[in-house]
Order: sequence, then structure tokens, then C-alpha cells
Amino acid sequence: MRPVTKLAAAVTATAALVLTTAACGESSTESGSDKGVGLAFDVGGRDDHSFNESAARGVDKAKEELGVDAKMMTAKNNETEADREQRLTSLANAGYNPVIGVGFSYGKSIAKVAKKFPDTTFGVVDSVAEGKNVDSMLFSEHEGSYLAGVAAAMKTKTDSVGFIGGVDNALIQKFEAGFVQGVKDTNSKIKVRSEYLYPNNDKGFNDPAAAKEKAQGWLDDDVDVIYTAAGQSGAGSIEAVGAKKGTWAIGVDSDQYQQPGLAKYKDSILTSVVKNVDVAVFDLVKSVQDEKPITGEQRYTLKEDGVSLSESGGFLKDIQKDLDKVAKDIADGKVKVSERPSR
Repeated sequence: MRPVTKLAAAVTATAALVLTTAACGESSTESGSDKGVGLAFDVGGRDDHSFNESAARGVDKAKEELGVDAKMMTAKNNETEADREQRLTSLANAGYNPVIGVGFSYGKSIAKVAKKFPDTTFGVVDSVAEGKNVDSMLFSEHEGSYLAGVAAAMKTKTDSVGFIGGVDNALIQKFEAGFVQGVKDTNSKIKVRSEYLYPNNDKGFNDPAAAKEKAQGWLDDDVDVIYTAAGQSGAGSIEAVGAKKGTWAIGVDSDQYQQPGLAKYKDSILTSVVKNVDVAVFDLVKSVQDEKPITGEQRYTLKEDGVSLSESGGFLKDIQKDLDKVAKDIADGKVKVSERPSR
């Protein structure tokens, strides 16, 4: 397993043009020169303040430090495999290398398109895609979520906390599993509510109104810490928490305390489970530029700083030593975190 490098400093996000023009027809002939990185976002696009934004920061860093160009395209709700294949194909046809699909939904389409462009390196976040020229970027979301559960258990005053997932699938279940286990291992008497916005519709990652409504209902019923793993939808949950004094939101994927679009609510954001997609994206872009492309499965774990708990705002200072001990126990294998909820 290739070691994961730490991100030395936060990269200021620059404005990026999100293109949604019609893609070119399929072809197995690749352009003679690499134009830079092609990034295909999941639903919600770059400005989701969360998952996609993290991937975009990796591209921003590559543009700044490596001088590469980039083209970014965004998925819509209710897309088909053909839609995703067309987007990836258009980027590869245009000569972008690597071509990266952000999100598990791109797994099948990356595997299919990569076969047609053997001289292009492809990357996919949160999924394993077969192919000699594919980098599958996987993260230990359950480990970071366990730490969030510990923090929630130590900060709740009502002994009632909640988890909101965007879509009820195996990936988001990892967030739920880790969070619930972290809460219960800290204080088994705390009540944990877990619900999903949608059972199998990716709109769950792009429906802030639905997350806000669910969070408001829980807040009215004495839940005082809510962790939301739902992409852009999480902004709605954070907004609801921000409107009720004495309650906390836990962000996901990016450090949501630092997101300009959520600045109004930052004093209610206890912490965020940061998933360093930006590191994985930058690593892949650099490897292609160095003509030593990363391929195969790369696992970004808590031990390797692939996931972490943000400290922005200073709201964890009183419990930081406890969290550091738990993090070390996970890294050392003393605490085993489940990837599946015990329902």
C-alpha cells in the first residue's frame, strides 16, 4: 500500500468553471497531448461545501504547484450510467489525463471507459473499479465517524444525538456505523437516531431542504448533536442547527467550519469528519505528471491521515486529549470500528 502524504497547508479554493456541455461521442483514440486533469463531480458540484469541494481543492493545488490545467464537469440528479460514461469519455477524448470520477456512482462507468482509453489514467473516489490504468481511492470513513461519535457523546447535554445519511447505501452506512459505535462505546445510555433522506436516489446528496426539515424535527424533540453525511444536503441540516442555541452540527468530508458558504452557522459546527479527497486527487495528478501513475486500490485510513476530525473553532479543546487517545487506539488496532450498522 502506498503511503499517503499529509497536506502541508490548506489551499485556498479558487473559482472554477463548471462545464455541463454535451459530451463528445465515444472513441478509443486518445489525444496526443495531455491537457491536464479532467474532474467529473458527483451531484451538487464544486460548491457543495463538502465532498466535491474537497476533490476540487486537490485540483486547485495541482494547478498552483504543478502548473496543470483542468476541466470540471458536474453530474445531475437521476443520471444513468450512459450519462456518466459520456462525461468521462468526453474528458478522455479531449486529452485530459488523469480523468477522475468523484463518487461511488462512477465506479462502473470508470471501469468501462478506462478499457477504451488504455493510455489514460483514471481515478475513482469511493469505489473499486477494475482496470490496469485505474486508481481506486478508498477512505476509512467509519474511523473518522467513530471519533465524531465520541465527540457527540461527550458534548450532548440531552443524551440524544442523531445521524442523517443522504442515501442508504454501503458507503454512507460506513459513516453511520462508525458514528453510532463511537457514541455507544463512550456512553451506552445515549439515544442515537439514524435516518436517511432517500433509500436509493442520489438526490439525497443534493436536497438541503429535506435535511433541514429532518433536523428541525429532531431538534424539536431534544436531539442536540446532529451528524450529517449527505453532501450538499448537509448544509440544510447545519442551517437548522444554527437556528437553535445550544445545539451542535457535525460536518463531513470538508472542514465545514471553514466553508465561506456556511460562515453564518460556523459557531454551531462542533467539528467535521474530514476526508482528504484532495490529497488523493493531488497524489494521482502528480503521479501522472511524473510518468509514474498510481493504479490499483489506495486506502486512506485514519492512521495515515486519510481521515481526521477538524479542530476549527476550538470547540473540542476540553475533550481533545480524550479524542487523541481514541484516535491512537484506532490507529494501533486496539479499537476495531465496524463498517456496517448493527440494525
